[in-house]
Amino acid sequence: MLNDLLIWKRLKSPRQLFLIAGPCVIENEGLCLKVAGALKEACAAAGIFFVFKASFDKANRTSAKSFRGVGFERGLEILGEVRARFGVPVLTDIHSEFHATVAGEVVDILQIPAFLCRQTDLIEAAVLTGQIVNIKKGQFLSPREMGQVAEKARRAGGERILLTERGTTFGYNNLVADMRSIPILKSFGWPVVFDATHAVQLPGGGGDKSAGQREFAPVLARAALAAGANGLFIETHPRPDEALSDGPNMIRLAEMPALLRGFRKIFNAAQPVVS
Repeated sequence: MLNDLLIWKRLKSPRQLFLIAGPCVIENEGLCLKVAGALKEACAAAGIFFVFKASFDKANRTSAKSFRGVGFERGLEILGEVRARFGVPVLTDIHSEFHATVAGEVVDILQIPAFLCRQTDLIEAAVLTGQIVNIKKGQFLSPREMGQVAEKARRAGGERILLTERGTTFGYNNLVADMRSIPILKSFGWPVVFDATHAVQLPGGGGDKSAGQREFAPVLARAALAAGANGLFIETHPRPDEALSDGPNMIRLAEMPALLRGFRKIFNAAQPVVS
């Protein structure tokens, strides 16, 4: 059984780099097990604390024809299997108060999607489960506006909150990642995560789906760590071009071990000097 207090201790430690990673959506159980096993091994070798993530439902797809996931119940079963088999914390998105209550009994971290980050009832429901809550900054918000979102969570009783930067809308079908947001978000008193793969997404850029520029994800991840991010959020897949969601911005799984070793070096170098 995973110890939630130990998980939070690792996530909030300024000396511990952590990675939230996995496929964008749960396509099937085999994919999740393969990715989780590979990432657990790579993170252990790099000295990085690993949290597996995958969504049971992608409720904000560009087109109604797009694959959304395997469903709520089956999705939670698969996440529970990953958690039990590999002994790693698990994170998933939620979209309603009902999701918060039920998923909170299975996963270790509940994630508020960027588009829903101002939904007060959703944030309160997530916090009331007692689980760690990761709130992604909306593409439509400045970093300082996230202070009000963090305050909502605190007033609801939140004591274990993560804030994730994922880029800001910059014209049509484009996002920009402003590294000033890292210290601004950290000023609210919670660990800050940088979502490297969604930051290079081109929303709606593929007509009936989003496009992306995965080649820039490692670049932004390195910059965020140099700016002081506590952890990284990266979506990865064995064959991104065949992925059923967000393939254009996901990193190929085989590339992750080398990237993680480099990320750890930058994180170490960015640590403040203690005199």
